[in-house]
Amino acid sequence: MDLENSLTAAVKGFGIFKRQKNILISLVSFPPILSIGLPAVIWLLITVRSIPTGVITVLLNAFSFYFVILACFLPITLASYSIVRDKIEKSLEPLLATPITDSEFLFGKSLAAFLPSIAATYAGIVIFMPLADALTYNKLGYLFFLNGTMIVILLLTLPLSCMLSVEMNVIISSRVNDLRTAAELGALVLLPFGAIYVLSELDFIPLNEVNLLMISVFVAAVDVFLFYLSRITFRREEILAESKQE
Repeated sequence: MDLENSLTAAVKGFGIFKRQKNILISLVSFPPILSIGLPAVIWLLITVRSIPTGVITVLLNAFSFYFVILACFLPITLASYSIVRDKIEKSLEPLLATPITDSEFLFGKSLAAFLPSIAATYAGIVIFMPLADALTYNKLGYLFFLNGTMIVILLLTLPLSCMLSVEMNVIISSRVNDLRTAAELGALVLLPFGAIYVLSELDFIPLNEVNLLMISVFVAAVDVFLFYLSRITFRREEILAESKQE
């Protein structure tokens, strides 16, 4: 694989994102909203309802997992625009007509959606952890972060889940020609992570290191499967043929 070809495809994707204000707004606004809003919810529960420390720790772990959901949410629009917008503007065909391989092209488009999403999510976590500690320290008596759960989330669960969302949306975007359809289908990737979040809130699935490692291993396996599936299902010749007909 020639990484230079992949970077060319990625840079082209970055150029599309810079022209779309809604994408930039989502990257800039959603992470700080969560980073400030989630600790504020816990602070209100502490001050108004005086919830016990056990509930606080459950909420903090559950809210930590919310950033995994964010990392899955942000790439949906990015991956959709990266390929579908190119097809709409007829700017995808010149790139595909070059010696770039399908793997290099798909990897580049995946990078274009992955890097901004993961950077924005990590930036949000940098705000979330110290703010949550500041608002819960008097009640807990210790700094909750950085703990083992968050370390596993930061190093494994979050980036692997983000890549899963990217690959799923790249596959969908390569098969459809409508941005809304691509985004709606791509949003289905949020369902299993949303279910895990709800179950963790109800304390049915404790978000401890062991469970998060198990989730991460499963997601990593799905990532590998989706990467090979994207290569099999990518319709390079059909895209070029449609372009020539039009």
